[in-house]
Amino acid sequence: MRHIGTFRGKVAIITGGAGGIGEATVKKLLFEKAKIVVFDLLQGKWQDYSDDVYEMKVDISNRREVEDAVNCVFKKFNRIDILINCAGILKDHLIDDMLDDEWDTVIDVNLKGSFNCCKAVTPFMKRQQQGKMILISSVAALGAKGRVNYAAAKAGIQGLTKSLAIELGPHGIHVNAVAPGYIETQMSKVSEADAHKRGIDNFNQMKEAILNRNPIRRIGKPEDVANVIEFLATEKSDYVTGQIIYVSGSPSN
Repeated sequence: MRHIGTFRGKVAIITGGAGGIGEATVKKLLFEKAKIVVFDLLQGKWQDYSDDVYEMKVDISNRREVEDAVNCVFKKFNRIDILINCAGILKDHLIDDMLDDEWDTVIDVNLKGSFNCCKAVTPFMKRQQQGKMILISSVAALGAKGRVNYAAAKAGIQGLTKSLAIELGPHGIHVNAVAPGYIETQMSKVSEADAHKRGIDNFNQMKEAILNRNPIRRIGKPEDVANVIEFLATEKSDYVTGQIIYVSGSPSN
């Protein structure tokens, strides 16, 4: 049977699509026949993968770069249906040792970057009177030792999500966020390497504690998050907006 594809004819911008949750999301939407433009500083990941993936080198913390890239996407496809903000960065430290640059970079990429992308696509989605924006928060938004910068950025994304949902809902634009728990990605490997900066002496012990608190009794995979993102990008979520969906395998987070 021929696979029609949920997103056939749709155009999606996915930031941070070269790895982790972003990579898994690109694959999900590609299977459903979307045209995808990946904004990432890392290039070449999708070069030989599919003719329906286009890569653009974009620093999402730079408003002008984002605006120029979004304009290019619209000129090429004459539509932008979906924005998925997966790009993120960690620079962990306890507050006594956190540098201004570590604070600024994490806020600029995670929070300002999401704002820049949402702002840039808004005029095009308003013109279409439809669109889906999916942002990535984190359980860290509820508080995380050694991550005051990351926690603040991810909490800000939740406020950004709810505010945009109120503003843009009358224009047919849905805005939601996904808040993952511990997910096995390259970023989690960075977290492990820098665990001492968070005052964590035994990372494996901490990981085991997370596992023991989890009723599902496993660590999350990028595909677990991508599945929820995919749902939020479809018409099946048309009565869902301004929501923060925790993907952590746990009801308590």
